[in-house]
This record gives sequence, structure tokens and C-alpha cells, in this order.
Amino acid sequence: MTEVFFYHLEHRPLEQVLPVLLEKSLERGWNSLVHVGKDISIIEGEENEPSNSRKQQNSPIGFLDKALWAFRDDSFLPHCIYDPKKSSSENPEREEYEKQSILLCAGEKTLKGENPNNAQIKFYVAGAVPTGLENMEAGQYKRLVFMFDGHDPDVVVEARQVWKNLSKTHQATYWQQDESGNWMKKA
Repeated sequence: MTEVFFYHLEHRPLEQVLPVLLEKSLERGWNSLVHVGKDISIIEGEENEPSNSRKQQNSPIGFLDKALWAFRDDSFLPHCIYDPKKSSSENPEREEYEKQSILLCAGEKTLKGENPNNAQIKFYVAGAVPTGLENMEAGQYKRLVFMFDGHDPDVVVEARQVWKNLSKTHQATYWQQDESGNWMKKA
């Protein structure tokens, strides 16, 4: 059965927590798929950067892209950004996704139930919400991780609803940060 983990972010932001969890997934030999929902932050591009580079950085996926490349001074997490236009079975670039240990994707309907890098773990971040898990996604992954910002009351309400729905049909675990940023299993 697929494990479902909920991470209630309160003391450390997503860009600090997600890279650590991705590293742990890599240590297990797991490929990771990160599904990014709505905007989480705005990063201003440098003046000498091309405008399309600044535009991508201002997107939620651009924010995480930059965070993964620079999350430590001595390390980075190589990854790729999923482009649905390149995912059709006729496109030879589709095979590149299968080789990625970490794949970022954005948007509600981007994947359409696909698992382009044969990931064992899928992260839902920045407003991405698991849907259709009973039939479509749960069997594809060993673990699903739903990360939500505990400082946004609307997001907390949404997370509670997702928890209520998923805990009926899946083995769900709820993790909350303590004041020092460590994780405490709450349910």
C-alpha cells in the first residue's frame, strides 16, 4: 500500500525542507516527482539575465528550480523541469525524463496521471493537491508527500480536507515541525 505523508511547514520554508527530503529519497535509490501548484514566492532576476530567465524564476517552478541548484554551498540537486509538449510518445526527448532522478512539474493538469520519470515518490507542494489517488496515482508510487504552509489559514483548511479524504483509504502519517525545525510525528 502507498504511504501518504503530510508535512506541516511552520518553522522552515519549503525551499529548505524539500531539498533535504529529496536527498533522502535519492539515498534510498528513489526517483522523485515534485508537483508544484500555485505561486510560492517571487524571485527577482538579475539585471543582466535574459528576460525569459527572469520570467521562469518568477514562476513557482522557477523558484524551486533555483532553490535546488543552490540549496547548499557544497552541493546541489540535479533535476529537470517537465514540459508536457515534449512528453508525447512520438517525441524522442520523452526518454530524457525517464533518466531524471528528480523531475519538477507545474499545473493541475500537466501530468494527466503520468509518471514520466518512473518515480517512487511524489511530492505535492505550493498548493498542488492530490486528486484521483484511489484509482490513478496511489498504485504508481511507494510514497506520496503532501507539504503545506502552516502560516496560510486557507492552505491549512485545504490540507485538513485532503487529510480527511486520504486517511480513509490510505496509510497516512502527519508530521509537524517543532520550534527548532525538527519533525514530530503527530498522527
